[in-house]
Amino acid sequence: MPRQARKKSSSGIYHVMLRGINKQQIFEDEEDCDKFLWVLKETKAVSEFKLFAYCLMGNHIHLLIKEEKEPIEQIFKRIGGKFVYWYNIKYQRVGHLFQDRFKSEPVEDESYLFAVLRYIHQNPVKAKLCKNVEDYEFSSYREYTDRKWIVDTDFVLDILPLDEFTTFNHEESMDKCLEIEEKEAVRLTDEQAKAIIELCSGCRNVTEFQALPKADQEKFIEEFRNKGLSIRQIVRLTGTSKGLVEKWLK
Repeated sequence: MPRQARKKSSSGIYHVMLRGINKQQIFEDEEDCDKFLWVLKETKAVSEFKLFAYCLMGNHIHLLIKEEKEPIEQIFKRIGGKFVYWYNIKYQRVGHLFQDRFKSEPVEDESYLFAVLRYIHQNPVKAKLCKNVEDYEFSSYREYTDRKWIVDTDFVLDILPLDEFTTFNHEESMDKCLEIEEKEAVRLTDEQAKAIIELCSGCRNVTEFQALPKADQEKFIEEFRNKGLSIRQIVRLTGTSKGLVEKWLK
């Protein structure tokens, strides 16, 4: 079946989501997050896009950008190539890291732009990674309230003064923007799940788990499931395909 054509934005503004291949973990530690942000900064200098918001989650990334000099396809080709090259060297792996095609939605009006921006900043709160938007280190919220680094904050703050911006980002919302569908309830947080994986298998990341013999992977995956990890967590945190996990757990 041919791919659907990407919807183009007349404003040039897009909400973009990148996710790990097989929904696996992208960021294993703070160094990975820091490196991605540096790649984002370096690419921004070349591609000259505007960046209004970002949030780095465990297995996916949200960005709110406006294309200027280059189209978003070229922007994310640059970002992916540079970050994945570094990542594969660090973790001694080969192949793709991101799902083959990033998701995007056009942002055509001011009201939806603010809804997306709030949705991005509230992502870690809704995932129960922190209690307040300002507590999460790897989102753009602090660039608006503290120190600007790579985000073009003036565009938003010229419309929404800082006190109103702060109130707006803390308001409870039911915004749905490029949602990741998770039908299976998560019994454990990803941090708890990662601790169980390391305790049982001795593996600290996806690359180490993938280096194990298949028989050991199958044994450990059954053990992870028995200790409360969801199938989706196992897929994300071990890099094993959903089909193989389900086959081994039959």
